[in-house]
Amino acid sequence: MVLATAVTWPIQQLLNKFGIGYLQTVVFILVIAALVQLVEMFMKKSMPALYKSLGIFLPLITTNCAVLGVCITNIDSSYNYLESLVNAFGAGIGFLFAMVVMAGVRTKLVDQSRIPESFRGVPIVLITAAILSLSFMGFNGMFS
Repeated sequence: MVLATAVTWPIQQLLNKFGIGYLQTVVFILVIAALVQLVEMFMKKSMPALYKSLGIFLPLITTNCAVLGVCITNIDSSYNYLESLVNAFGAGIGFLFAMVVMAGVRTKLVDQSRIPESFRGVPIVLITAAILSLSFMGFNGMFS
């Protein structure tokens, strides 16, 4: 998220300068896809074991809509470059926290519960996500 923000924020300034800000989404998608390829090549050369263990999940994780969403939110919120980078870092940490909590709850639920056959797989994941989203809503308005 931080890398994508570091690249897309200056590009948005150029788009605005030339009056073609309406191309934001298309340009950001292309830039983020190029960054994913660069990160993948870097990991393949410098960390082959990690690259092999992640497999297909590396492009899937890095092209997540959250990356594009954070980049566009930074522009829409009129953050300067430093504020955008800090916001992207915080969003990445928050996203990581949510994924770790989701994985932990799902592991506990699957390993220690007797789930009816009709709820196994995707249904229990969706129910877990719904309950977690309700618990995260409790943080709403904590900081203003």
